[in-house]
Amino acid sequence: MRTKASIPEAGMGGQTRTRSKAGHEKRVNGGIYALLVIMSVIWLAPFVFLIFQSFRSYLTETGGMVDYLLPKNGWSLDNYAFLFEGSDFFSWWGSTLLASIVLGALQMGILALIKREVNKRDASEGKTQYLFLALSLLVVFVLSAAACVILHGKPDSLILSALPALVLYMAAGYVAGRFYLKQDSRLLQSIPGYPVETPLDKAKKIGGLGALYAGVIAIVMCIIKPMNASQYLIWYGNTLTIALFVAVIQTVIVLSVSYALSRIRFKGRKLIMNVVLILGMFPGFLTMITLYFLLKQLGLTQEGAVPGLILIYCASSGMGYYISKGFFDTIPKSLDESARIDGATRLQVFYKIIMPLAKPIVIYTILMAFMAPWGDFVFASYVAFGKSNSYNVAVGLYRWVNVNDYQGYFTRFCAGGVLVALPITILFLCLQKYYVEGVTGGAVKG
Repeated sequence: MRTKASIPEAGMGGQTRTRSKAGHEKRVNGGIYALLVIMSVIWLAPFVFLIFQSFRSYLTETGGMVDYLLPKNGWSLDNYAFLFEGSDFFSWWGSTLLASIVLGALQMGILALIKREVNKRDASEGKTQYLFLALSLLVVFVLSAAACVILHGKPDSLILSALPALVLYMAAGYVAGRFYLKQDSRLLQSIPGYPVETPLDKAKKIGGLGALYAGVIAIVMCIIKPMNASQYLIWYGNTLTIALFVAVIQTVIVLSVSYALSRIRFKGRKLIMNVVLILGMFPGFLTMITLYFLLKQLGLTQEGAVPGLILIYCASSGMGYYISKGFFDTIPKSLDESARIDGATRLQVFYKIIMPLAKPIVIYTILMAFMAPWGDFVFASYVAFGKSNSYNVAVGLYRWVNVNDYQGYFTRFCAGGVLVALPITILFLCLQKYYVEGVTGGAVKG
């Protein structure tokens, strides 16, 4: 009897403990989720307020920060219109995008014809195919020049705006011509706009080709036909210029230093890493005064603030190698050794083997390099001190509410802040997967 009674009691006791543990975990997880939700609401509340206040017209609702969230007199785009006041931004970009669409469609058509000719001819007719390609590119250049004339209305500058298209077409022709002689289909398929079968690949090709032409034509248009920019657009252009240059230069430097410290063993390697680690503990603000006088001697302050800021952001970028080096440490060194045995140089190993495998850390490094100057205020404020055309967005918007009129410019400040946040938000939404992989991969080993 004693044994029979003890078994159910043990069983019931075990079930009670199991239920208690499961309930405890459920309560703990619920508390954690509730805390995270509350923290998210607190963190997002200022941004939500910023967005709603940007739609409050400064013409009908005067005053700075108010005690209500939604606009009282209706939603308005007056603040956003003020940011572009006095500029031909929309017409300038509209003609640029239209020219990009025309040129992109022409290139896709030519590549479709090339693909059909490639399927018809054999390797012995490589010269004939290249001649066909050259004639096709000539036709496209004439048509693109005509399209530019129609779009912009000035034949003397329109031919210049078609030159980037000619350069791209000739580069594509050279690659495709080499392909015809070697019969390596991967070269031809790498040309933007080359016909593919799957709808997803088609969308990627069209999107990449459109972005390529839009960027090239926009750069050329800035040279031959700059748009009339408002003060805010000048600040935005300064910020974008600095961020793009820093993202490219700093990424190259960081990845190169990280790869060298991860793969190459040389005398003083540990000492360099330790010294850089110690120097990194000191904030960069300690060097502000020294940097200012140094840049002033070089003429890189005030009017030259944009190149001066690029120099500041890129100068010590190699010290931020930690996460990238940790990621490179996770890639097997046997890949490097195999490539070296086959005759590859260090540079070839880095660009052709390591870089394709390190896509997450490359994207992470680009994002970090882009974000740092995008929202910087301290360095930008004292390097460009006193010259409004050299301000970045952060400094310019601060001057609006601090110097001009806080009550009148607050809603316009909110609208400018929303447009500043858009690029970073879009980048993170599109590249979040690679960003997380880069952080976690670089934290594994190092």
